[in-house]
Amino acid sequence: MAKDGPEKLHVLSDFDRTLLRAFVDGQKSPSVIAQIRNGKYLTPDYAPRAHALFDKYRPIELDPNLSRAEKSKAMHEWWSEHFKLLAESGLTKQVMQKIVATKTLKFRDGALEFLDFLHERNIPLVIMSGAPGDMIAMYLAQEGRLYDNVYIIAPFLEFDASGKMIGVKEPIVHALNKYEIILKDFPVFEKIKNRQNVLLLGDSLDDVGMVEGFDYKNMLKIGFLNEKVEENLEKFKETFDVVLLGDPGMEYINNLLREMFA
Repeated sequence: MAKDGPEKLHVLSDFDRTLLRAFVDGQKSPSVIAQIRNGKYLTPDYAPRAHALFDKYRPIELDPNLSRAEKSKAMHEWWSEHFKLLAESGLTKQVMQKIVATKTLKFRDGALEFLDFLHERNIPLVIMSGAPGDMIAMYLAQEGRLYDNVYIIAPFLEFDASGKMIGVKEPIVHALNKYEIILKDFPVFEKIKNRQNVLLLGDSLDDVGMVEGFDYKNMLKIGFLNEKVEENLEKFKETFDVVLLGDPGMEYINNLLREMFA
């Protein structure tokens, strides 16, 4: 990968608890979308209805006896119903901007330098996430890092002229269908098709599905195992080439990139 140079590399990364820290001030960090539920931003019935969806679908997501296809179908139903609920409950662009401005979620130490490094060397970064793409873009813009080499594959919301949410665009990305989201189906493919060296970053075993269908030459998979280390370490070691433990910063990855492309 070093010999081929930065012009042959692209990065595939998850967002929640990958580019962002999994814990802040000793507390587990909420996902991007959970912040909407945790604050009193929408109609009073939103939070209990969102929790009811969680209680219905979360056990399906965690059921070891179900196939990935069965779980993925249930996750699509969950996400679709939740986005419909968000629209009914009064989500607006202004609410999302207000949430992002609280800075409840923190980028990992070294993450901004990581984004700068990729931008300076024109290395495409493809972020694939189940979080609302609009909010991911807002988080990056808030830090001055919504660079032109960053491409977001995530559920993007539809708004009316006043900024009120009225729907969500397909495809709906979620934690378990990254194997089904094929890069060739997106405009970014033209930017990366000849960059057959891949650096893949994720915090879930299913994040390796981001590269599905891409004809890569070399790939380095780095996994953040943020919690339940003893329970998950062996599976992470089987799936990723490098496993980073304990919610660390990006120093290892930044040093690796500098070593390869200094």
